[in-house]
Amino acid sequence: MKLFHVAFICSSPNTISCPKDGKPEFAFVGRSNVGKSSLVNMLVNRRGVAKVSGTPGKTRLINHFLVDDTWYLVDLPGYGYAKISIKERQKIKEMIDNYILSRKEMRCLFVLIDSRLEPQKLDLEFLSFLGENEIPFFILFTKADKLSAVEMQKSIARYKRKLSSQWEIVPNIIPTSSKTKEGRDILIGIIEEVMEGKI
Repeated sequence: MKLFHVAFICSSPNTISCPKDGKPEFAFVGRSNVGKSSLVNMLVNRRGVAKVSGTPGKTRLINHFLVDDTWYLVDLPGYGYAKISIKERQKIKEMIDNYILSRKEMRCLFVLIDSRLEPQKLDLEFLSFLGENEIPFFILFTKADKLSAVEMQKSIARYKRKLSSQWEIVPNIIPTSSKTKEGRDILIGIIEEVMEGKI
């Protein structure tokens, strides 16, 4: 997979407004300020494709980027941002849920989680929601460059222990870093295999 050409296509307030050409979509979602935009930029090896902000909750729409005229990278809004109204948080939650549950073009969802934190209730609830609805997903641990290799293994083990109480098969966890590009080749490999129908 070359990732030669990446083009912003549209920002949509709902799934009805999303592209209708049937191309496969790979979506990225996570809590506000988890490093989603930075990771999206790292994956496509471009600066400024997704807008990076020090202010959480910047992404409020469903953003589609067409990669090599073949598939869409979808940047979903961050969930759980406390400094907006309850009504606005609910609106964003409904937007994310509707996309995940109704968008047939979505082939896989990547859920970003800050590797430095203890398992958070909001993330665990979101993962349970995905499992209950049989949504295909991978967990991406962000900001791996902030931890040593030993600390990362401990963090992954801690998360897996927490998940094992709810899951018969614990979801895959992939360490990533927008700074060192750790995990990029694995992500590209997953997208390739999904596109080829191997997973």
